[in-house]
Amino acid sequence: MSTISELLSKQHWSELKTHLSATKPAILLDQLLNAGVDSELVSRFFQWSQKEFKLSYGLEATGKVLHCLANSKRYSKVRSILDNLVKNKKHTVSSVFHSLLLGGGRSCANALIINMLVLAYVRNLELHSACEAFRRAQDYGFKLSLTSCNPLLSALVKENKIGDMEHMYKEMMKRRIQPNLTTFNIFINGLCKAGKLNKAEDVIEVMKAWGFSPNIVTYNTLIDGHCKKGTVGKMYKADAIVKEMLANKICPNEITFNIIIDGFCKDENVLAAKKAFEEMQKQGLKPNLVTYNSLINGLSNNGKLDEAIALWDKMVGLGLKPNIVTYNALINGFCKKKMIKEAKKLFDDITKQELVPNAITFNTLIDAYCKEGMMEEGFVLCSSMLDDGIFPNVSTYNCLIAGFCRQHNMRAAKELLNEIENKGLKGDTMTYNILIDGWCKDGESSKAEKLLNEMPNVGVKPNHVTYNTLMDGYCMEGNVKAALNVRTRMEKEGKRANVVTYNVLIKGFCKIGKLEAANGLLNEMLEKGLNPNRTTYDIIRLEMLEKGFTPDIEGHLYISSMS
Repeated sequence: MSTISELLSKQHWSELKTHLSATKPAILLDQLLNAGVDSELVSRFFQWSQKEFKLSYGLEATGKVLHCLANSKRYSKVRSILDNLVKNKKHTVSSVFHSLLLGGGRSCANALIINMLVLAYVRNLELHSACEAFRRAQDYGFKLSLTSCNPLLSALVKENKIGDMEHMYKEMMKRRIQPNLTTFNIFINGLCKAGKLNKAEDVIEVMKAWGFSPNIVTYNTLIDGHCKKGTVGKMYKADAIVKEMLANKICPNEITFNIIIDGFCKDENVLAAKKAFEEMQKQGLKPNLVTYNSLINGLSNNGKLDEAIALWDKMVGLGLKPNIVTYNALINGFCKKKMIKEAKKLFDDITKQELVPNAITFNTLIDAYCKEGMMEEGFVLCSSMLDDGIFPNVSTYNCLIAGFCRQHNMRAAKELLNEIENKGLKGDTMTYNILIDGWCKDGESSKAEKLLNEMPNVGVKPNHVTYNTLMDGYCMEGNVKAALNVRTRMEKEGKRANVVTYNVLIKGFCKIGKLEAANGLLNEMLEKGLNPNRTTYDIIRLEMLEKGFTPDIEGHLYISSMS
């Protein structure tokens, strides 16, 4: 055995191979392990023999090698072997656990290997196996550590497996695996991602009970959650979290301001976004490309194109190079202003700047062409997408279908849907909404309803817009009975009538002179706790009050003020 050890030590592989002519590699490996040879040499033989003889050791032998390496604290070698084991996908989680127990060794070495096994599954995105290993660790009596639990929690969040993440977090608490600040931050991030904002805020109290104070990551996660998933008044809530941060002597950083600026822009409050941008600089923080992109996008969406261009110039002047997100934002701004030539000029500049346009870039410009009736240009641009290695998606075709519908060319629109289905793409809810709207605008609501009937057969779910559009179509034709039938159908599908539904029906009854029935619907809407919007007020004013009819609604002051 000393001769073999020396050959391994000196890496004299050809001589070692001669020795193996009479002994099988698996037998020699077992002899090395039983003789207590240095684990580095065992590992060396294990790796070399697999490559040299193109063999794969069984789980029992692998388990013994892992224990040998773990006991001598050669953790990087353990990680490497486990990574290969997981990549091979030959063995079930239960068989790996069984072999590790057969491999013997100290229980602490076993626990360490199991932790590394969970981590190997996570690293190789085998999350189902990682979760099974997490469960089996408990069955076999091994207590996992945060080195494997936190990465698994984080991976579940990234893959949007929030239910699994919540279950795992509860299990960790049950097993008394002591969390740290990172654990709580990952858990809060997962809850925010799922829109469970109240639950996320409750975790802050649990965190404090464990002796941890929220840090900048915690607060940024919560602010981001409210900005992205919050409801009415979400930016007030985000602002309140910033105030709480400051009260706890935690200063907002660039990420905090980027989240808030983007939140205000998406909330169409560009003025507040600009104030946050100024405050950011007052605090000595440098706006980065993300900051500028959010603000340029917000300004472009709000029609403040001159300001968006000025900000672009300022950004370039500071040495920040626009990326495809910046280009997309400004192209969108030009398109909204119907400045197609300028949008196309900017589009052509993308490749000159060694950037690659994406599907959003193409779709924005195609949509602008179609809205201007320039269908040919839209199709040419769609064809050129493939030259850049980008496949037109459903959104691309939705722009073209909508273009045909605007031209009242419903036959071409439907043919295009058939064409994309032949290409392996499937129309989505938006596609059908566009087509239904097209037929309704052509006074062909019965044809639109045929499309609604077709939707379940192709696996597409109608939404409120689908039903409301069809109801509006029937109402515009004076067929309120058919509109009410659509409403009944919608409610059977579990979708309650919303403000838009009532606006459509109220206007429909007004159109055929049934003002009392319209008034009844208005009362019904208010009784259901739905708040009238600007459209509702316009209908009341134009279709009722100006025709000498005063709605009979007790306790609603807006009626008397309008009359």
